[in-house]
Amino acid sequence: MPHFSLPSATGVVDTRTLLGKGPMVLYFYPKDETQGCTIEACTFRDEHEAFAAAKVTIVGVSPDSIDSHRAFAERHALPFLLLSDPDRRVFDLYGVESFLGMMPGRETFVMDADGVVRHHIRSALRPKRHVREALAVARHLA
Repeated sequence: MPHFSLPSATGVVDTRTLLGKGPMVLYFYPKDETQGCTIEACTFRDEHEAFAAAKVTIVGVSPDSIDSHRAFAERHALPFLLLSDPDRRVFDLYGVESFLGMMPGRETFVMDADGVVRHHIRSALRPKRHVREALAVARHLA
């Protein structure tokens, strides 16, 4: 997995530090407060305890600003990190494809504690699928 650092509402986050805690779900999404992205984030929120039981960290990445992420997380009580990638540098680093050639894509990577990608989901229109598949893989990594 390519390592990176991005800002969050609580400061700069480095993936090496996160992976030191165990497996990680890294999900890329287009925009805070849009229908599909809110469904996806709230589904990750609703399954957060199951991911935590498997010792898996959830991290969301979008091009939105830190202020947008802070408001989105507060409004929907999201218990995980949201990282800001306004120039889509990390989207590009992971090869996340654009949706309809204009919107950032929706892709999820499930990594083991060594940073090896164990599962990859690409589905712009099925946000709940990302959570369901990521949790199934995460349970096997615990």
